Amino acid sequence: MTDADLRRYDPSGMYDAIRTFAEQWRTGRERALQASLDGLHAEHLSAIVVVGMGGSAIGGDLLRTLTADVSPVPIVVVRNYRLPAWVGPQTLVIASSYSGNTEETLSALGEARERGAMLAGVTSGGEVQQQAETFGFPYVTLPGGMQPRAALGYSLTALLTLVERIGLVTLPPAAWREAQEALERQSAALSQLDDNRALTLAQELKDTLPFIYAGAGRLEAVALRWQTQIHENAKMLATGNLFPELNHNEIMGWEQPAPVHEQVSVVLLRDPADHPQVKRRMDVTRDLIGHRAAHWVEVPAEGQHPLARVLGLINLGDWVSFYLAMLRGIDPTPVDLIGRLKATLAA
Repeated sequence: MTDADLRRYDPSGMYDAIRTFAEQWRTGRERALQASLDGLHAEHLSAIVVVGMGGSAIGGDLLRTLTADVSPVPIVVVRNYRLPAWVGPQTLVIASSYSGNTEETLSALGEARERGAMLAGVTSGGEVQQQAETFGFPYVTLPGGMQPRAALGYSLTALLTLVERIGLVTLPPAAWREAQEALERQSAALSQLDDNRALTLAQELKDTLPFIYAGAGRLEAVALRWQTQIHENAKMLATGNLFPELNHNEIMGWEQPAPVHEQVSVVLLRDPADHPQVKRRMDVTRDLIGHRAAHWVEVPAEGQHPLARVLGLINLGDWVSFYLAMLRGIDPTPVDLIGRLKATLAA
């Protein structure tokens, strides 16, 4: 692969969007720190619901998993037109829609308003921003002009900063600094074609069906992000599962050798904070079935604080999906089937 290949297959600039992840992280936090959050507070709050779809929802998943050990209230992500019955005045509903016009998100937002829930928005404009201004609820404005999945750096840091500002969770300044510095180093390394572990991993996954495995908890949203980025950027199928659950069912799908196993590549995302018994399960599972896959690759999370480890794995997965697209000669930015689906529904 050469720089000429990048220019040829990436006319819409997904390379630049991924390369600026660290800048997005800084800017999203600045925007959220500047936003007016009048009326939002953690007192009497019973739950947070992030409503969103696709690239705008994954930030909510990451917010949930990153804060699960410290948040005093549950954080739930709703990818649907309707809200759970328990949502009411003591619930904070955050409409996360990069475009501001996501059909399902607007439906759930309207329902939340009717139920008297506390409201907030994270968006680059559109109907979400218009409703925030009309009905007077706080919102964070993100820079526009990108694919929603490419703007995760903005939306995730905005969500984290928002819940921090209302007093729900607190991340130490050292964690924010480590994450920022780690992303800057990683962007510099993975944007170069020489000695690039993202490109090496993409070469192993090319022409296979990637299975993304991780432990339940902190990395489960990261594993989902890897899958969806491979779907949208590389236009490839990908799937996955979580430990320990997969040891109670999916592992049996590997028991009898079959030709399909030779087309599967397993990527196991590992975190130092995985439960000790989950670590043992991962090792034993590898020993039992690893030789039946085309590739079994283990990717350890690196960093002192969970925030840096999670963001590093996210950014690595984004680069892997991008290089998969380049190796396949595919423009990663367009999502034609999604566009055709939306047009058909609108008609």
